Amino acid sequence: MSQYESSVKNIPYPQERVYSKLEDLNNLEGLKDKLPEDKVKDLTYSRDEATINVPPLGNVTIRVVEREEPKCIKLEAAGSPIPLNFWVQIIPDGEEASKLRVVAKADINFMFRAMVEKPLKDGLEKIAEALSMINY
Repeated sequence: MSQYESSVKNIPYPQERVYSKLEDLNNLEGLKDKLPEDKVKDLTYSRDEATINVPPLGNVTIRVVEREEPKCIKLEAAGSPIPLNFWVQIIPDGEEASKLRVVAKADINFMFRAMVEKPLKDGLEKIAEALSMINY
């Protein structure tokens, strides 16, 4: 398993408020207009699951597998061409702000690692950036 991390994003809201918004995937509604239409289509979601159509991969489902209030939400991808687990870490930065980072672990075959690493890292960075722009 290889581990990948986004950069740390500053969020001008308290940790508990950020966690409360992110732990329920129904709140992804605020992200729909921030997703590039040519890369991601048909976002559907419920409290514990979100499905997106990612051309050329097709539908990828992301499920919440564990919540550690107020600091972490662990997720796994189903329908992804590579086994992928990731989590959103939220740490306090004073009383009125927090920091967020997205971390992923992926089981990537050595032969495909060079092809997959850069898009995976870029994707984590885009997810973290989108999460940092939500109005919590």
